[in-house]
Amino acid sequence: MIVTDLSQLISPQMPVYPGTEPPEFIAACTKVKDGFVEKKISLYSHTGTHMDAPAHILPGAKTLDEFPVSHFFGQAAVLGVTTERTITKTSLEQFVPLIRKSEFVLLYTEWSKFWGTDTYFSDFPVLTAEAAHWLSNFDLKGIGVDTISVDKVGTTDYTNHKIFLEKEIIIIENLTNLRNLSGTLADLYCFPLLFSEADGSPVRAVAVHK
Repeated sequence: MIVTDLSQLISPQMPVYPGTEPPEFIAACTKVKDGFVEKKISLYSHTGTHMDAPAHILPGAKTLDEFPVSHFFGQAAVLGVTTERTITKTSLEQFVPLIRKSEFVLLYTEWSKFWGTDTYFSDFPVLTAEAAHWLSNFDLKGIGVDTISVDKVGTTDYTNHKIFLEKEIIIIENLTNLRNLSGTLADLYCFPLLFSEADGSPVRAVAVHK
């Protein structure tokens, strides 16, 4: 079996969603002063490769710590939509046999190649609301993308977020390394940190495949 890391590296120099601050790594303890090294890390709950809980958008909805841990792993269909800037229902219908076998859908748009550049945040591929509604009717635990968001940056209504999160389909954003998995099924392991009132969390997303 092959294990593929689908996660972006978290660092103070990493790209972050427009309007948020990059992580801070502060030396809390040092070898010289304390005999060991420990860092204090300050970051947003939606930093890097991360997961959105329903509570991220919907008042009073579930936080990640309220889901069973079994919700964060399962079989994933990786759908190649690299030629689509607007991902439509029509462009996804060819993948129905894969989707029906899956608990997660990961959209490979190839956009992660722009990670670290200004392009990553502009005009990235996004699902139409019709396509999001269509996907949400499958029995899915989650939807993942190799872009910054399932909605356009600057949106005020977060339509696609609401469509998925209202059905408790978690959203995974900023995935990477989906190229070799396109058109296949893989076992996805994508666990958030366990902290209270978690509207979101960085994750270490990993695919296990042949």
